[in-house]
Amino acid sequence: MKPKVLLVNDHPASLMALESVLVRKHDEADYEVITAQSGQEALRHVLQQQFAVILLDVSMPGMDGFETAQIIHSHPRSASVPIIFVTAHYADEMHRLKGYQKGAVDYLFTPIIPQILQNKVAVFVDLARKNLLLQRQAEELAELNRDLQVQRMKDLKDANAALEAEIVERRQAEERAHGLATRDPLTGLYNRRSLMERLEQAITRANRAGGSLAVLFLDMDRFKTINDTLGHDVGDALLMQVASRLSGAVRESDVVARLGGDEFVVLMEGLPDYPDAAAVARKIVQANSAPCEIGAHVLKTSVSIGISVYPQDGDSVQTLMKNADLAMYHAKQQARGSVQFFHEELNVRVQERALLEQELQQALERGEFELHYQPKVDIMSSRVVGMEALLRWRHPRLGMMAGASFLQQAADSGLLAPIGRWVIDAVCTQMQQWQRNKTMANLPIAVNIALPQVDADLPARLLDMLRQHGLPPRLLHLELTESMLMRDLDRAGAMLREMSEGGITIAIDDFGSGYSSLSVLKSLPIDILKIDQSFIRDLGKTAGDTAIVAAVVSMARALALRVVAEGVETREQLALLKSLGCDEYQGYYYSKPLPADFLERQMSQTSRA
Repeated sequence: MKPKVLLVNDHPASLMALESVLVRKHDEADYEVITAQSGQEALRHVLQQQFAVILLDVSMPGMDGFETAQIIHSHPRSASVPIIFVTAHYADEMHRLKGYQKGAVDYLFTPIIPQILQNKVAVFVDLARKNLLLQRQAEELAELNRDLQVQRMKDLKDANAALEAEIVERRQAEERAHGLATRDPLTGLYNRRSLMERLEQAITRANRAGGSLAVLFLDMDRFKTINDTLGHDVGDALLMQVASRLSGAVRESDVVARLGGDEFVVLMEGLPDYPDAAAVARKIVQANSAPCEIGAHVLKTSVSIGISVYPQDGDSVQTLMKNADLAMYHAKQQARGSVQFFHEELNVRVQERALLEQELQQALERGEFELHYQPKVDIMSSRVVGMEALLRWRHPRLGMMAGASFLQQAADSGLLAPIGRWVIDAVCTQMQQWQRNKTMANLPIAVNIALPQVDADLPARLLDMLRQHGLPPRLLHLELTESMLMRDLDRAGAMLREMSEGGITIAIDDFGSGYSSLSVLKSLPIDILKIDQSFIRDLGKTAGDTAIVAAVVSMARALALRVVAEGVETREQLALLKSLGCDEYQGYYYSKPLPADFLERQMSQTSRA
């Protein structure tokens, strides 16, 4: 690339003369001459090209040489380009000083001696050529450096890969060594030493947090006979299968260990209550009830489990382990596959819970469930506008039981879904009967739905059941608790939309206790809000509860929802709810939940009066 020289002069003859002086030396100087007849044209060239030197006429119309020079040197691209002023007028020293102040490197007067001009230009052209050479060398050096860096990075990457492989190998070796020290080599479970360490740590955490933990001591039934009769290989395979079943039956956070022989221990932290330990123990027993297939052998075994609970049964590792072992011994004396707490009082409660679970399974078959109905009353007109169906168990041993006393047990036992189906069928049958009663006809009935009942088939199942009984969907109200809704919003939301589109009315029960947001309420097809009775209980007594109820009513108005107050027991509560604009209420002030025939007679008498 050749260096370039820019000639700027508004007088064509002078421009041609300068160009001819420089062009005669073109082959020797090896540079290119560019001409411009104004300051503006010169600036356009400067913005597009690099120049070794600029010969600039001082006196030009419009933009003179001084102004042109100032603009050229104000731009970063051309700030260092040397400028030689050329003029036909001899000026005083101040005029020449001004030229140097504008960035000139020289000041020439015409007529110009060609050799002087050629030599001055040659100096700057040679300087530009050297700069270009340095620039090319710098680029070549940069390219060489890039190649070296690429090679260096490749070498470094290879070295890092080798180092990482070595680190991985060492870590794996350390893990293998640690595993041999902390794990049972046959089953892969924690060994006795690891269990003791983790139990010690768990006791410290429970003591600090005021929590509890449980130790489940397991012993396999008939293992010694199987091991002695069929050999150690079969015995080891059986132990591995039992260990796998045991790990699959507990929580991921629980510690599972093999002490040796056929003895295993499960450490459970963060227990809400002692029945949870019994529930896990029964799950373990159930998981080991199926025969184990080992080669040609089908082996039937079981596990007996003893449970000790911190802090009731001991506050040290040794005491908890000893008491769990003792409880396991008592379990083996009772029957194979038994579960026994060290604390006898807990055994009584667990046995009662197990009995209740067994009786629950039989309650549906024996027809022991029934529904009671509580009226929902319009606050302004005092008319009954609907019912809520409430489940009752006429227990042959314990008498009449409300749903709250056994529904959690039903959920834990997997019985909630069949009980829920029975409730819906019973409600539809009752509504069908009431359609023939003038007083009860067309009164919607509300039914509580629990999360285990909310599945993909629920909307179709409900609408089909309503069709079979010849009932319009608007007569069925489904109530979901706010806390249940917030636990699985996506799952429940899809079901609610499908049911709402089918004509079923949706209500949120116990509103105010589940911390749902306004955006959640807006996104769901909700028709009714039922204010939790904990806010109604002290209505009028505390400003906080009154303000909460007023806020719920205002919010419901904004969302076009009806508001129902639960648990109304006094005239004062009802009057305050009326003043706040609540739509409906239910509670003992009007009526407690009653069997259908009792309620039918009561309402018939009320309507005649």
